[in-house]
Amino acid sequence: MTKRWTAEEVLNLVRGFQPACVLTAAAELDIFSALHEGPTTAQSLANKLGSDTRATTILLDALTALGFLIKEENNYSVPTEISEILTETGEHNVLLGIRHLGNCLRRWAQLGQVIQTGKPAERVLSIRGEAGDVAAFIGAMNNFTTPVVDKIIAKLKPLTFSHLLDIGGASGTWTIAFLRAVVEAKATIFDLQEVIPLARQRIADAEVSERVRLVEGDFYKGDLPEGADFVWLSAIAHQNSREQNRALFAKIYGALQENGVLVIRDVVMDESSTYPEAGAMFAVNMLVSTEGGGTYTFEEFREDLLQAGFMKVTLVHRDEAMNSLIRAEKSPSR
Repeated sequence: MTKRWTAEEVLNLVRGFQPACVLTAAAELDIFSALHEGPTTAQSLANKLGSDTRATTILLDALTALGFLIKEENNYSVPTEISEILTETGEHNVLLGIRHLGNCLRRWAQLGQVIQTGKPAERVLSIRGEAGDVAAFIGAMNNFTTPVVDKIIAKLKPLTFSHLLDIGGASGTWTIAFLRAVVEAKATIFDLQEVIPLARQRIADAEVSERVRLVEGDFYKGDLPEGADFVWLSAIAHQNSREQNRALFAKIYGALQENGVLVIRDVVMDESSTYPEAGAMFAVNMLVSTEGGGTYTFEEFREDLLQAGFMKVTLVHRDEAMNSLIRAEKSPSR
């Protein structure tokens, strides 16, 4: 049933960008970490950050109004519960996720032009620069997946594999979890050159370095590492067009051992491509971010996997966001 909107509801929906912009600016400037050291005036904070005093004051007052800061006379401080999620040392720190969403926001603001031209939005770097934005993206993937990783892996049990290939494995969140689930297995993480150092550190911290091989590469341009009997393709397919996915699935098929398994974690849409709502919104995110990416139905995935040679393509788990799971098997001989 179509929602009945009022004019006030529509305007309030559009105004939703305002607190998002305030919070992402604070995250990019790392204001919460700076204030966590102790109550500070706007001028002192501006001096520390190298920012404008008037602008900093207005931002701090807006953060206070939203409930993220405490203001007593002219001093600002961070509540304990906020410190846990919005400071660099917070136990449940999601700063990198917020910074990544700030980068998304800059692209979404160009949506009208994207619709008109059919081209992705112009990329505008944050104040943290290229390296900071890459780190934000990789960190955001960890922020978004860590709370669900064990539940999702449980959907695939019993797991039996000896060698995992994690394509676009980012900082190693999924590889670490899979290796903990199958203690005798080894893994290969395949990702871009600038990402591998981020993975190396997390793999070392998790004490599984001896079980993980890190391979630099670009799956659009070269072959995939061979020898795996289980390939994990997590949150990759949506950044591709269907043609790109067919080419990638063919590469995966070629790299897999006989009787190997591919599992795709991604958004899976219904036949109308309008549900789940989060998937429809994510298709817009791909529109502003990529040349041909989007979100796809199970039948579209199935058709493209079968074309690559896979068999027994099944929807293992349906989710309303990014955590649907599709399983496909490589036949003993094609």
